[in-house]
Amino acid sequence: MTNSADAARHALGLRLRELRRAAGLSGRRLAELSGWHESKVSKLEHGATNPTDPDIRAYAEHTGATAQLPDLLATLHNIDTAYLEWRRILATGLKRRQQKSIQIEADTKDIRVYQPQIVPGLLQTAEYAEAKLKRGIEFYRIPNDLAEAVATRMERQRILGRRDHRFHFVIAEQALYTTVGDSDVMMRQLDRLASLTAVARMTLGIVPASAEALVVSSNFAMYDNRLVMVEGTAAELSITQPREIAIYGRAFDILAKQSITGKQARALIDTALKRRQEGVGGQAQDTDAGPEAAGGLVD
Repeated sequence: MTNSADAARHALGLRLRELRRAAGLSGRRLAELSGWHESKVSKLEHGATNPTDPDIRAYAEHTGATAQLPDLLATLHNIDTAYLEWRRILATGLKRRQQKSIQIEADTKDIRVYQPQIVPGLLQTAEYAEAKLKRGIEFYRIPNDLAEAVATRMERQRILGRRDHRFHFVIAEQALYTTVGDSDVMMRQLDRLASLTAVARMTLGIVPASAEALVVSSNFAMYDNRLVMVEGTAAELSITQPREIAIYGRAFDILAKQSITGKQARALIDTALKRRQEGVGGQAQDTDAGPEAAGGLVD
C-alpha cells in the first residue's frame, strides 16, 4: 500500500535533484547554504526522507526556482495526504469519513466501484451497513458512533437518484455469499441487489466465481478520471496521478467485461438467495466477514 506514496516521494526527490544540478550546485554546497548535514541532500533526493515545507523552500531559494515553489509545495502536500492510516482517519469514529464520501460523490459524475468480497456501500441495506461498520469499530477499536455512521451511509445513497450521475458497480460473485450480519440480513440485501439490476443510470455487474483471474485487486472506487480511493487494512490510499488512475481504469474495464449484467446477474443473485433461504452453502465460498475490515469502511 505504500508503493504509490513512496513513488511520489521518489519523483519529488528527482525533481529536487534536477533543480540543484540545473543551478550548478553540488549536494555539499546546497547543504552548507541550507545549514544541513551533507547526507540530508542525498536522502531527500532519493526519496528516503520526506521533505518538510522549509526543506522545499530552501531548495527553491538556493536554486533560483522560487517561481516553482507553489507547485513544489502542492506536490509535497499531496504526498502527505495520499496515504492516510485508518487510526488517523477514524480517530473520532466512522461518521466523519462517511461525510467526506458524500462530498466526493457529489462532485463526481461517473462513479465506478469494484468490490471482490462484499456489497458496495452505496448499495447496502441499513442492516447490512450496520453489521459491516460494527465490525470495523471492533477491529480498529475506535469511538462507537455506529448509529450516526449508518445514518450517514444511508444519506450517501441519495446520490443514486441524481440524473446527472452515472454508476457502474462490479462485484465478485463471492460478495453474494460472504456473510455480513446473519442470513436474515443477507437475504434482505440480496433482495435489494436483485431490484437494482434494472435501475436506469446504473450498471451492476457480477464477475462469476469461475471467471479467469485476469485482474487480482483489492476493492477500489473511481471518481471520474481524477481520483481513485483504495481501502487497505491499515490505511486508505488516494491516487491522483493520471498514469496510476489509467491503470485502475484498465483493471476496471477488464473486470467489467468479465462481469454479467441484467437478467444474467439477477439469476446469480436469485441462486444465492435461494441457497441462503435453504441454508445451503453457495457456489462461491460462504464465509463470515468477521472482523476483517479492509474494505467496507468507506465504500
